[in-house]
Amino acid sequence: MAKIVAVLYPDPVDGYPTTYARDDIPVIASYPGGQSAPTPSAIDFVPGQLLGSVTGELGLRKFLEAQGHTLVVTSDKEGPDSALDRELADADVVISQPFWPAYLTAERIAAAPNLKLAITAGIGSDHVDLNAAIARGITVAEVTFSNSISVAEHAVMQILALVRNYLPSHAWVAEKRGWNIADSVERAYDLEGMTVGVIAAGRIGLAVLRRLKPFDVKLAYTDKHRLSAEVEEELGLTFYPDIPSLVRAVDIVDVHAPLVPETHHLFDDALIGTMKRGSYIVNTARGAIMDTGAVVRALESGQLAGYAGDVWYPQPPAPDHPWRTMPWSGMTPHVSGTTLSAQARYAAGTREILESWLAGAPIRDEYLIVDGGKLAGTGARSYSTSGSGSSPGSSGK
Repeated sequence: MAKIVAVLYPDPVDGYPTTYARDDIPVIASYPGGQSAPTPSAIDFVPGQLLGSVTGELGLRKFLEAQGHTLVVTSDKEGPDSALDRELADADVVISQPFWPAYLTAERIAAAPNLKLAITAGIGSDHVDLNAAIARGITVAEVTFSNSISVAEHAVMQILALVRNYLPSHAWVAEKRGWNIADSVERAYDLEGMTVGVIAAGRIGLAVLRRLKPFDVKLAYTDKHRLSAEVEEELGLTFYPDIPSLVRAVDIVDVHAPLVPETHHLFDDALIGTMKRGSYIVNTARGAIMDTGAVVRALESGQLAGYAGDVWYPQPPAPDHPWRTMPWSGMTPHVSGTTLSAQARYAAGTREILESWLAGAPIRDEYLIVDGGKLAGTGARSYSTSGSGSSPGSSGK
């Protein structure tokens, strides 16, 4: 029998919900490009419920305990005496989410001799040391595409919120009880006619480009893998061969690149300084792609007109993290990919992965990141293991 440890974010401060805003959610059977949504043998939850928090348990307890397996669910993952570290000693499987990552470092993997499978409930496995997983023969899997569109929608929302100065305008009526139209519009612009540049046009980046096309904007992108001529023509895309040339030419930079050595702190004072004065950055990729202080300085100086995103480093950030209070920003917790709609898909996908692994059957190729001591499936197309730690290497997710 297996021991499964799931590290999930805490319940709402007012307690686990007993009612929801909607009675149902749309059923998504397949994704753009034809990949089918998760297909477990069954589910033990109601789609649209809060599954990603501790009480939600990803809807897994009944399924696992009926087969005699042990499920431990916790949100305590920090520090040497965390619940995660205590449970790792005899864990066979660790489940985590990008929004509340259980960082499976080389040290933690070494302290987990029974660990055989690491699952990301969602997409993005850079919180797992892939080199250490490969060396130990640990399988790493994620529910590819389950929340890609969720993230794309969030990015489009944040682009509009920044350009239209939505949050300060809302604050005038909600917090200050005012009507101050001039104060609300002194930093508000139309998105129409602006140039939006997407860094990494994989599943999420391409979805953003498709959703922005109707806004009559100019669209640009850069990626290690250039899109087809047909897609470029369909969307009217301008391709730039590298990130520096892209950011100099656009009004809005939308980041979907993975965190690799080449992108770590890529947006520093020097790179941001080459952008048009009054540009915007939206980053729903990884927080460490930005130099934290450089973003703050650019907003304070006016080099950037706005910055928004939902990714931080570390996660969760400290209470005094400067991005909490920097001007002209629209930061959220890491929520873009964990809507109630997305949770239904990645919970089902997590169960699908577990069903396959527990039965000794192959895990879907598109879910695999590491398998058999090497990069596999989506991992072979989207990650590299050069250098130390995890090194995602392209925009394939």
